[in-house]
Amino acid sequence: MPAAVDVKTPTIRDVAQRAKVSLKTVSRVINNEPSVRANTREHVLRVIDALGYLPDLSARSLRSASSYALGVVYDNPNAYYVIAVQNGVLSACREQGFGLQIHPCNAASPQLADELRDLVRRSRLAGLVLAPPMSERMELVRFLAGNKIPFVRILSAAEDPADGYPCVFVDDRDAAYEITEHLIQLGHQRIGFLWGGAEHRSSPERFKGYEAALRDYGIALDKKLVIAGDYSFDDGFRGARRLFALRERPTAIFGSNDEIAAGVLAAAKASGIDVPYELSIAGFEDSPFSKQSWPALTTAKQNTEEIARRAALRLIAELRPAGDVIAANYARNQGFSPQLVIRDSTARVRLAVEG
Repeated sequence: MPAAVDVKTPTIRDVAQRAKVSLKTVSRVINNEPSVRANTREHVLRVIDALGYLPDLSARSLRSASSYALGVVYDNPNAYYVIAVQNGVLSACREQGFGLQIHPCNAASPQLADELRDLVRRSRLAGLVLAPPMSERMELVRFLAGNKIPFVRILSAAEDPADGYPCVFVDDRDAAYEITEHLIQLGHQRIGFLWGGAEHRSSPERFKGYEAALRDYGIALDKKLVIAGDYSFDDGFRGARRLFALRERPTAIFGSNDEIAAGVLAAAKASGIDVPYELSIAGFEDSPFSKQSWPALTTAKQNTEEIARRAALRLIAELRPAGDVIAANYARNQGFSPQLVIRDSTARVRLAVEG
């Protein structure tokens, strides 16, 4: 048997020796302190990368009063959304030398506020990234602030809420307006709308965009075309079947996310309805569902991973002293606007005379 190879894990001392700087300088670079000259910082970072050195985050936390791990808190049935949020926050943590703890929870739990407070204290977290719907619960936000727990929110809003609490916000309303307008301009008048979870602020925001587009184009809102549900494939399938049962069924359906829209597509195929020639379908978020469906789904491209990454950097900026590079670049709330992506699931409405 060949002898085992002893691969030594590089230490901060190895970095200092290779870079020909002091241990204190390496520590300052790792902690992104502003007192290090730019050329020295770049040199040390190159050495860290060459050696493959990874800071011991737990040891750093024990040696100092500071914590070097963030938490991501979520309650969402959409696995693609959750994975994108985790990946985005993780990329920021890796960039800035933070660890990451993932915490799924029940947003409806009456003990949620205490649960998150205890999580932060028990795990010595530096702060929390709150995904919807927790991010949109003002009583929870005020509780965390009152307990001096740093956090940043990812939320749906047409503009910066400017409420004194840090966030990144997504203009779902405008994107939903653009999707509905696209369907109207294809000649569709009867456009169904399938809600996501009502506890998520993104759902009413997307509905407001749909409603505003109908109003601006002089189309009366038909409540029979609006179906409540959750952000899931199954609810998309069930909602579509209800719309297909109407005496005058819709010629287009807008699902509040791509999972819902994929469920609509499956229901259409099961009912022998041709997409897009008999029914146009649009989703939202540009998740893998939208690209893997056949036909591929028209949707609104929402870069969830980058939104989550910016949320983590926004949180880290809150933890850094004034003058720090991250604090200077990410100390303001930032907005994102999903963009319309037109694919093969939408087409011009077929008039009766064409048949």
